[in-house]
Amino acid sequence: MKPRQSNFWKVFSTPTVIALFSAAGLFSALLGDGVWDALSWLGLGIPAILALRGLLQPR
Repeated sequence: MKPRQSNFWKVFSTPTVIALFSAAGLFSALLGDGVWDALSWLGLGIPAILALRGLLQPR
């Protein structure tokens, strides 16, 4: 009998990456101006783009 393979990372890998980008974007927005603003836009923009891509993807 073959052992059952865990689906944990298969299910939670993308939400974990999105959460890390969001947390990094929020944290960098609190740190300062200039480069930190650019990092916050990037960190919060990537999850927004991924969400829009998922919503607008044809089925």
